[in-house]
Amino acid sequence: MSMLSNLDLIRRVPLFAMLTPAQAEALAGAVSKRRFKRGEFLVEQGKNCESLFILLAGRARVVVTDSRDREVILATMHPGDYVGEMSLIDHEPHSASVEAEVQTDALVLGGAEFSRCLSENATTVAAVMKGLVQRLRSADRKIESLALMNVYGRVANVLMESAPADENNVRIIRDKISRQDIAKMVGASREMVSRVMKDFEEQGFVETRDDGSLVIKDRRLKPR
Repeated sequence: MSMLSNLDLIRRVPLFAMLTPAQAEALAGAVSKRRFKRGEFLVEQGKNCESLFILLAGRARVVVTDSRDREVILATMHPGDYVGEMSLIDHEPHSASVEAEVQTDALVLGGAEFSRCLSENATTVAAVMKGLVQRLRSADRKIESLALMNVYGRVANVLMESAPADENNVRIIRDKISRQDIAKMVGASREMVSRVMKDFEEQGFVETRDDGSLVIKDRRLKPR
């Protein structure tokens, strides 16, 4: 991990951007740093770890598993994202697991310290509320996609959301994303997703580079 102090790390986390110097100092004394190996869980579905995890480096996936061990990937988390706040607020078990896709570093804040931070700083409360609303909107979009789009539309939706346009309106998915992962995101079989991706490539909508990254080449590739 970086040799930055806890206080330096706290100051880099958007969630705590509006803390006063004294509040940041107090919070820095309450957090710890933890490294998760690839495949290790930050939180597990059905359990409650009573902690907030803030990603500093790496990448993690949010996964729901049913009683038959079938998985659905709900989201991908990046540095600055956080998880665990829902269970800290309602004291219910986690509704999904968060698994490190690569080696991932996180700040860990205990439940009591998180509650104290919320009680002392209204801007942090507002930031948490905004994050919860964003997750709700994302869930609404996913439900709409699964209910109203065919597999082509759902795959296109995942590709577009995974590759925000840069200043030149070029969309590139730099993190390798497997057909199996896409299948878990859209609720389809791997074979069907492979067929859709092949069609997209043949039509010139998508290009797979040698390094595994994907270039979305045509703006007509949109959910339908």
